[in-house]
Amino acid sequence: MNHTTFTADDIFTALCDVNDPEVPLNIVDLGLIYRVDVSLDKDAPGAGIPGVPPRYRAEVDVTMTSTGCPAHEMILEKVRNRLAGMPQLSDIRVQLVWEPAWTPQRISEAGRKKLGI
Repeated sequence: MNHTTFTADDIFTALCDVNDPEVPLNIVDLGLIYRVDVSLDKDAPGAGIPGVPPRYRAEVDVTMTSTGCPAHEMILEKVRNRLAGMPQLSDIRVQLVWEPAWTPQRISEAGRKKLGI
């Protein structure tokens, strides 16, 4: 049975729904997502049973615009909640990272247009 593969692009698309509360932009366009790894979860409930769709593990590294960002816990929780709503995922790990330090150069072209820069 052929199932559609779940990829990092699916994670990035989902995280476009998560906005930074201090900047009118989503965290993907803002450049706050540093790493997304998706792998098949062979230990997920039902794994290996014919007809049961595969489930995946996701690891996401997120940074903030500054180390003193007061909204970092809120943003991390929004990331976890958004990914928890994806039935393809059985294991989600969200990690806050500070290296390399975020710079405005990480803002996407679409984000720059939205911000008028």
